[in-house]
Amino acid sequence: MVMGLCLLVYSQGHRALRQSLKRGSQTIQNQLGKPAATLSLRWVFQCFMSIHLLTFGSLKKISNLSEQRCWTLQLFAAPCPKYYLLC
Repeated sequence: MVMGLCLLVYSQGHRALRQSLKRGSQTIQNQLGKPAATLSLRWVFQCFMSIHLLTFGSLKKISNLSEQRCWTLQLFAAPCPKYYLLC
């Protein structure tokens, strides 16, 4: 039952990503560096694996957050950019 729920959430995220790309006629770079509109959600998640939160006292900083990753975050719902301290 848990596996079924996980697959449902994954497929909804995958669908939302593709619809956002299609709505704006936009593309994201695939693994080969070529623009693509039909990417897997797994690839997008892998792009965000190298982002880290650094805390120095009360100061919080996000490392490795490039312009491409910020742009990709805008394709998702409002909590995603907020998670990366962009709001």
